[in-house]
Amino acid sequence: MQCPGQDSRFWGLDAIFDVACPQCGKEVEFFKDEPTRACKECGLKIVNPKMDFGCASYCQFAEQCVGDLPAELLAQRKDLFKDRVAVEMKRYFQYDFKRIGHATKVARYAERIVKQEGGDPAVVLSAAYLHDIGIAEAERKYGSAEAHDHHEQEGPPIARQILGRLKAPTALLDEVCVIIGRHHHPRQDETINFKVVYDADLIVNLEEKLKEASVETGDVASCIDREFLTDGGRELARKVLFRER
Repeated sequence: MQCPGQDSRFWGLDAIFDVACPQCGKEVEFFKDEPTRACKECGLKIVNPKMDFGCASYCQFAEQCVGDLPAELLAQRKDLFKDRVAVEMKRYFQYDFKRIGHATKVARYAERIVKQEGGDPAVVLSAAYLHDIGIAEAERKYGSAEAHDHHEQEGPPIARQILGRLKAPTALLDEVCVIIGRHHHPRQDETINFKVVYDADLIVNLEEKLKEASVETGDVASCIDREFLTDGGRELARKVLFRER
């Protein structure tokens, strides 16, 4: 079955258009399903500015569908997927801006840590955005999101549905659900992906407690030395929580 967006039977009058070459200014004719074209004047390879590459961020048949994907897109595929997960998280929480803000900040810190520590950014950022996705269901079922960490139990099935809709690879989906299912309870020999998410979440939790004045600065310093799982997490925690430079 051909994607309707690439099927010429569904095309309108805007299916063929001209784009000015950014290097020489020559008009380059594009068909809407062409990912790139070379300028006949200067030879520059131009990415189709009107083509929606969103599905290429998760579809295993992307290369067959749109042909020779440009290097710029290949480098951004995981970023595109991360953005789609973020949208789904916000859609799920709707007007719960506190939890949207918390998850967004965890993802932001996780992105910084994973660049230093290594790991799979797609796994890390998907887990970071969805780590608390079970909170609302835990509150509905048990009257509390915190008691016995019910939200860890409720999170993986919801995350599995979300990532399933996004056609996430099975390995990514499974690992993200494992991280969500015990993100407050690390075990020995955790993966680097787990450690990055754990540390990013811990930074945000400590940051929120400091703002609420529910924890002492000395206790935070002790927690950083004792509880963080990565050097990158400790370093970022000190910068964020104590404004170290």
